[in-house]
Amino acid sequence: MSRLLRAVGAAALALSLASCAGKAPDTAAAATSSSTAAGSSSSSASSAAGQTIQVSYAGGTITGGGRVPVKLGTSVTLEVTSDVADEVHVHGYDLMQDVTPDGPATVTFDATIPGVFEVELEELGRQLLTLQVQ
Repeated sequence: MSRLLRAVGAAALALSLASCAGKAPDTAAAATSSSTAAGSSSSSASSAAGQTIQVSYAGGTITGGGRVPVKLGTSVTLEVTSDVADEVHVHGYDLMQDVTPDGPATVTFDATIPGVFEVELEELGRQLLTLQVQ
């Protein structure tokens, strides 16, 4: 009976963790804001200093979206421009940063949690991209 209870408990824990994928609280991430314009072009660049990902939202169109691979432990900088005021939300890392047409959002954090995480404009409910941290 004890084995059965442990197996059921382990299965329940695994299911619980799987349902929370991408929603774990951040323990080592930090968000910062910058007034430097990211421009309207989008790209993802890796270097020894980390990875910079640029994405823009204009006229209802997202440029630079999709699934972006990120190596576990990498310092990531998201540069987001938008033609509407909103909040950029990095799910799983629980990071939020305001973006306005006059001021892009820059979010910098260490990718210490493996998984797939949405980055969205929170109020619009528009997914900008997903980060695949592995």
